[in-house]
Amino acid sequence: MTTAYTIHFEPDPPEADVRAVHDGLEAYNQGHAPPHAHTPLNVIVRDEAGRVLGGLLGSTFWGWLYVSILWLYDAVRGQGLGTRLLALAEDEARRRGCHHAFLDTTSFQARPFYEKCGYTLWGQLDDFPLGHSRYFLQKSLAP
Repeated sequence: MTTAYTIHFEPDPPEADVRAVHDGLEAYNQGHAPPHAHTPLNVIVRDEAGRVLGGLLGSTFWGWLYVSILWLYDAVRGQGLGTRLLALAEDEARRRGCHHAFLDTTSFQARPFYEKCGYTLWGQLDDFPLGHSRYFLQKSLAP
């Protein structure tokens, strides 16, 4: 007996359908790994007036810190704020029991900065975007 299926692009599927896909993967993963329990880890830099000058957005799960975004306004770069943001996030991740950190950056962003902070390259996609590379880096958070 053959079952008929339909497969098609859905640019804006109902939230319930998106949730069904997420929940299905989560149920599968639970059979193989502990719950991931993504916990946000965000550190924001503000000036005296409270304006956001940059920050680090990430999360912790499965013993890892994931740094999604680290950005600073051009006028405050080069003052050690990026290093401080990263160090604060790594310290908080250690407090949460994390043993490693990972992130990605592109060739026009901050690979040398991350390597200076102890991150090592483990993967690379060329022409992402065309003419540039995307780099994947990790760091041990062992004391």
